[in-house]
Amino acid sequence: MFPGPPADPATPTAGSVPSAAPPAAEAARTPGGATGAASARRAWTAPLLLGSAGVLALVIALFGPGLMARGTGELRIPGAGLTTVLRTVLFAALALHLGELLAPQLIRLVRGRPRTAVRSWAVFASLAGAAAAAGQIVRLAAVSDLGITETYGTREGGLLLLIANGLVVAALCAASRRPALALAPLAVVIGAEALRAHPEAYSPEFGAALTVVHLTAASLWTGGLLYVLRTLWLWRGSPAAARALLGRYARLAIWLYAALAATGTASALRRLPLDVVPTSAYGRTLLLKLALMAVVSVLAVAARRRMLRDTDPSAACRLAGREQVVLGLVVVVSAVLTVVPDPHWISLRP
Repeated sequence: MFPGPPADPATPTAGSVPSAAPPAAEAARTPGGATGAASARRAWTAPLLLGSAGVLALVIALFGPGLMARGTGELRIPGAGLTTVLRTVLFAALALHLGELLAPQLIRLVRGRPRTAVRSWAVFASLAGAAAAAGQIVRLAAVSDLGITETYGTREGGLLLLIANGLVVAALCAASRRPALALAPLAVVIGAEALRAHPEAYSPEFGAALTVVHLTAASLWTGGLLYVLRTLWLWRGSPAAARALLGRYARLAIWLYAALAATGTASALRRLPLDVVPTSAYGRTLLLKLALMAVVSVLAVAARRRMLRDTDPSAACRLAGREQVVLGLVVVVSAVLTVVPDPHWISLRP
């Protein structure tokens, strides 16, 4: 990912005879040609993998809730696939915006860094998230057979309206000269989403508090890694600075991972009775999320080891890129978790 320019094999030296071999054949026999061929393979492999991951994410979002609930006896959720897609967009918007607020703080600490910076996606992300929240309001109105104004009066409709407005304000802050002001509306959005996700009668305040920490840590991890990877691509000619930035992010990611593990475990033990783990849509979805998180953990540890061992961070960056792709799938599965029914009623059945 950070190779230097290969030596030109066709440049003649004093007393040398120019080779008659075709340029393609000569390049295939030289290390530089091999590096170029590998770079060419990566050039089309990466978009193919990203495209495949995007298609898989869409399939999971549209059909995941129905597949997970098959054979469980749980009530069918109207429009579950569309709701999952909208919630995935909302979670991705939070991650992108919070990541853009976090990662530049790490970049400023890197000495000798290049002066290039990635373009901000925060405005677009927050507006997309606001549109996703508005779409959920429309879907809720259609399912409940209510008018839009009446939907605002419901608990879920009112919280979704707060989320949509908060993201619009965050987009305006991102477009201003003081983008850090977006922290306040984003905090309101996270709080409203945590309350919306926990309407149950048993200790909803505790569940909402766990969700605030979990959603914040997940957004910072996912969005921060994406911003770092975009920056590393611009810094591919400065491997020392790239390695320093990746190291700073890795140290922060350890604490975010610990927060995710602690709050995720507490939420699962609180919300999911152990006797219905394999027989409820929530339990099955949670098992899928845990499997994906195990893959993320392996990739994160492997990237950190390569970063500590190699002076060239290209291998660690490739592993971190794969980690980012799997984290994207985790976001989709997390959206499915917010759509499938609460599993407590299955455990209480005779």
